[in-house]
Amino acid sequence: MSHIMPTYGRLPVSFTKGEGVYLWDTEGQQYLDALSGIAVCNIGHTHPRVVDAICQQAGTLMHTSNLYGIEQQEALADRLAEKSGMEHIFFSNSGAEANEAAIKLARKYGHSKGIKTPTIIVMESSFHGRTMATLTATGNRKAQVGFEPLVSGFVRVPYNDIEAIQNVAKNNKDIVAILVEPVQGEGGVRVPTMGYLESLREICDNNEWLLMVDEVQSGIGRTGKWFAHQHCGIKPDVMTLAKGLGNGMPIGACLVAGPAVGVLVAGNHGSTFGGGPLACAAANAVLDVIKEGELCKQAAELGLYILDQFKARLADNTHVKDIRGKGLMIGIELDQDAPHLVRAALEEHKLLINVTAGNVIRLLPPMIMTHAQADQMIDGVCALIETL
Repeated sequence: MSHIMPTYGRLPVSFTKGEGVYLWDTEGQQYLDALSGIAVCNIGHTHPRVVDAICQQAGTLMHTSNLYGIEQQEALADRLAEKSGMEHIFFSNSGAEANEAAIKLARKYGHSKGIKTPTIIVMESSFHGRTMATLTATGNRKAQVGFEPLVSGFVRVPYNDIEAIQNVAKNNKDIVAILVEPVQGEGGVRVPTMGYLESLREICDNNEWLLMVDEVQSGIGRTGKWFAHQHCGIKPDVMTLAKGLGNGMPIGACLVAGPAVGVLVAGNHGSTFGGGPLACAAANAVLDVIKEGELCKQAAELGLYILDQFKARLADNTHVKDIRGKGLMIGIELDQDAPHLVRAALEEHKLLINVTAGNVIRLLPPMIMTHAQADQMIDGVCALIETL
């Protein structure tokens, strides 16, 4: 009998070792990880630079609390600010916590403007976390069932629909912010049309709203830029990060600029472990590896190669409705629900994939993946689809 709370539908495998794009199970079998721990291990498993940084920091200092200055945290904040153009950064332990900080900030911003019921526009099919506020912001009714009453203060509109947001702006004077993923991950790797984020930026400017961009899955180089919104040349007022920032070490961040600067002050928000020396040492090493290896550029180029290969090889497959992606966020939409493909990939092809939104094969391979390894992944996925 397991004493683990059954909150996950686990696959029948346990891994004991990881290196680069590969994992090994308890029987010594090797698997290609095309999921990167759900967009976490962007630079592969047990990268030596990250391992060295963690070991060195663990042997020096692991925790003091945010009552004092933290050298590694200051260095990381400076580097993220330089890469993003953002001004101030709050560190947390996860993406959900980073989004909680953003939601709290938006509410306080609204109250500072005299709005008694500050309201945030969120999107259908979105995912922002599983805390009560981020669960409410999430556009997945299945995930919300059983946890009512949900948190008030959110208005939901279809993703990639500017007209819907303009209609809300006309009829709701309590709106203070828009919270959006530049590429929806859990929602099926949905890439918005050109001009969507730019239009959101313009709407927010015209209405004095905050544009809050959830880059938890799309950030840290995964789409071919440091942050996915940079493909559009815009800058948000709030940006949230996590996942790939620590490459396996738990760390999240809420970055602010412009009108969001100074909204949260001492006593408004905090975290016991957020931005601790160990996690920040790992994150600083991650940024070093991505920069020195030009991995953003590699993610962009490899992503295009993978998309082209899938489009060519699956062009005549009637079960494939769409193939889309940005960098190394890749989705293959099928004409039927296919959660069984995850286990089939594991057992028949020693390949780790994910099926999200019921019918979208989601691939989030590490940025260090070679073309030969990409071909191995492509072969496995195409073979799976051909069984439908």
